[in-house]
Amino acid sequence: MPEAPSPASLSTPDLTADRQSWLAILARADAATIAARLDGPLPEFARLRGPETGLVMIRGRQGGDGAAFNLGETTVTRCSVRLAEGGVGHAWRLGRDARAAELSAVLDAALQDPARRPALMRAVIAPLAAAQAEAVAQQARRAAATRVKFFTMAAMR
Repeated sequence: MPEAPSPASLSTPDLTADRQSWLAILARADAATIAARLDGPLPEFARLRGPETGLVMIRGRQGGDGAAFNLGETTVTRCSVRLAEGGVGHAWRLGRDARAAELSAVLDAALQDPARRPALMRAVIAPLAAAQAEAVAQQARRAAATRVKFFTMAAMR
C-alpha cells in the first residue's frame, strides 16, 4: 500500500523555474510596457531595498570555454518589496530604470500568490513574453536577409 504524502509534499510546488522565467521576462521589459499591461492598481507594498543603481563586473570566457576574465562593468538596478499581505518580491535589471525594477519586484511578489498568479500571467507575463519572442524573431529575419552565401573557388573549376 502506498504511503500517505508527507506534509512537506502537500505544500505549494517549487516555483523556482517559474520565477526565473517571469523575472527574465520582466527584466527585459521597460516600465512603460509593464505598466501598460497592468489592469488595475498595484497591491500595497513597502520597499525593503531600493530601487538602487550600481555596477557589477561582467565576466567572459574566450571561446566560451576558456579561462574566465573580467570583460567590464555594467549598470544594474535592484529593488526588493514586501506586499501588505506579506509576500516578498525581488528584481534585478540591466540599466538605470528604477520604476521598472520596482514594478518587477511588486509583480514578482504578487505572482508568488497562487490566487493572483493566473490573472497576472494572462494579463502581463504572457503578452510580454509573446512580444519579446516576436522581437527576437524579427531580428533574426533581418539578420537572415543580409546573409551572404559564400562558395569555394573549387566549386567553380
